[in-house]
Amino acid sequence: MKLPESYYNPLSLTGTVISSVSLLLIFLSLLLSFLFNAGSSYLGLFSFILMPAIMIVGLLLIPLGMMREARRLKRAKRELSPKWMVIDFGDPRYRNAASVFGIGTIVLMLLTAVGSYEAYHYTESVEFCGQVCHRVMKPEYITYMNSSHARVACVECHVGQGANWYVKSKLSGLYQVYAVLANNYPRPIPTPISNLRPAKETCEECHWPEKFYTPRLQYAQHFLSDSLNTRWDIQLRIKTNSSHSSANLSEGIHWHINPDVRIEYIAEDDSREIIPWVRSIDLSSGDTVVYEDSWVPLDSATIATATPRVMDCMDCHNRPSHNYLLPQQFVDQGLSSGNIPLLPGVKALTMDILKDPYPTEDSALVAIRTLISNYYEINHPEISKEDVNKAVKGVSDGYLRNIFPEMQASWDVYSDHIGHIAYNGCFRCHNDSHISRDNLKITRDCDACHSILMQGSPGQEEFSPVNGSLPFRHPVDIDQVWKESLCADCHRYLYL
Repeated sequence: MKLPESYYNPLSLTGTVISSVSLLLIFLSLLLSFLFNAGSSYLGLFSFILMPAIMIVGLLLIPLGMMREARRLKRAKRELSPKWMVIDFGDPRYRNAASVFGIGTIVLMLLTAVGSYEAYHYTESVEFCGQVCHRVMKPEYITYMNSSHARVACVECHVGQGANWYVKSKLSGLYQVYAVLANNYPRPIPTPISNLRPAKETCEECHWPEKFYTPRLQYAQHFLSDSLNTRWDIQLRIKTNSSHSSANLSEGIHWHINPDVRIEYIAEDDSREIIPWVRSIDLSSGDTVVYEDSWVPLDSATIATATPRVMDCMDCHNRPSHNYLLPQQFVDQGLSSGNIPLLPGVKALTMDILKDPYPTEDSALVAIRTLISNYYEINHPEISKEDVNKAVKGVSDGYLRNIFPEMQASWDVYSDHIGHIAYNGCFRCHNDSHISRDNLKITRDCDACHSILMQGSPGQEEFSPVNGSLPFRHPVDIDQVWKESLCADCHRYLYL
């Protein structure tokens, strides 16, 4: 098949080879993926983004080479035609070129449509978000896969519906690609607090304030750092909503998002860890109460210039998917599940091993194995090596799921605002120091948010009366300290 003379030049022929090979590789990779169910997270990147881009570059080289060749022939006084453009289908060369162009255009359009569709879905997939940039996104991907939202795609929360936010996310992604290639991305990856899509447009696609959620039961097992790893159980009734559906959001924790109530606050910085100013507005009556922190009050000039944030789901549920557990939390989970055997003093030992950061993942795993093995070899030689190895594996697995030293990502960086034990969370406002001009306080009463139904060690439990609540009893006798200070002052760093 003869084509126009201008086609026969090195650049156009190179473009033909590049586009043909790219197309062949696309077909082969798709065949490998669909027929043999094989591949990896990079196969989609290769099939739907990299190879199509190379194929398009090759196709662009063909007309570019033909234009350059036409100019060269003209300079050599071998014009292809005396006129600017002649399409003569009586000439078999033009018929051939038109056939190739027409068929090629149809095939390319079909491939572009399918490829664009697949590329769109691939770039929206969990695999693309979490595994393509494996080193950068490893902490986020692993914690996400161990969260309650592991079956919800990343884009459902980070992008949501609509083209507007899709375009914003891809433009943001361009800089992220550059940062990865240039190796200047932040460590750890900052939480996108300021540019995160509003919760009403993402979270409330599944969870919505109008739906009634009954109070729920929460049961937890903790282990003390003594030689017996004494177990301490506690069962709570969490007052998410009012006790009856007819009252809906008139009381309970979710009162904060009652459509008839507007809670505003001013935080000290973008992390929202310290909240010195709170305003509560009853939208039905117009009653307004302003609470200011008597410990760290804001000056009037800062209040006047600040823009209060309206409280929404994310102010408490700020870590709905990427949960970084503290060492005492994942060790307690391991002891409860049996992944870490109840060896003498194992809780205290692991807390001592994990109290200081390690520079790399490998150094942490070596330290865990060495220190646990040596301790039981010296102090408890009667314990089998199998149980010691199981303890090493359980602690190591917990570490690998929650602490990522290379990315400097851990519980100490990403605070969880749910609860008040390991982080201040609820106590950012409910700390008895937020007082209004009328001497009203934001309550710190335990029973405002939950009732203790049972607490104590196995065989020595206390049980509340029906529809009643127990006063909290600290597992370790610390007198009244727990009433006078915040839980996180001890539990976040001292591993009690």
